[in-house]
Amino acid sequence: PASSRELARLDAAYLGDTSQKVLYLTFDAGYENGNVGRILDALDQHGATGTFFILENLVNRAPDLVMRMHNEGHTIANHTAKHPDMTEICDKRLFLCQLTDLEDRCRESLGIEISRYFRPPEGRINEQGLSFLESAGYKTVFWSFAYADWDNDRQPSPKDAKRKILDHTHNGMVLLLHPTSKTNADILPELLQEWKSMGYRFGTMDELFSDK
Repeated sequence: PASSRELARLDAAYLGDTSQKVLYLTFDAGYENGNVGRILDALDQHGATGTFFILENLVNRAPDLVMRMHNEGHTIANHTAKHPDMTEICDKRLFLCQLTDLEDRCRESLGIEISRYFRPPEGRINEQGLSFLESAGYKTVFWSFAYADWDNDRQPSPKDAKRKILDHTHNGMVLLLHPTSKTNADILPELLQEWKSMGYRFGTMDELFSDK
């Protein structure tokens, strides 16, 4: 646990400017099961941009989707190459290899540079890891709201999921969703419309950190 001020000292954040009606849409995208494209369709339909924290697996198995994220103006960010528990990697070189290996893969396979925004797998990180990241020029992104959407065999109903997300919507929210979720793909068009009708806009990671 850490305050926004403590996290900012190490170029990390979980919440934006709470005085503004702005949301930050972030997606942890490790693999594809037919719903990532639907998420992209919904974002495109509503003129919204998001940040996709990807794994090497997605680059290998669905390079077309990663290129689509890039071409449609979304931020492609780093979720590590292999999704390890980063608190168990104490060697700085090995720690950072999890990030640079993914960067290299995107560069060599797709010809694109991904951003230096990072989300640790499962949000697990310690102060040493944050220090490694900060010294190497990475900014770490946590979240101010998420819900149990990752298990495709235990998906909540669209009605319950939509209500839970809307009930917890707040200014400066950094929302974590998994785009592999069928429920999320089902409800995102309605959520985007509801948020816009509530007066919210969709911010970028550059904006999130410019406020820190």
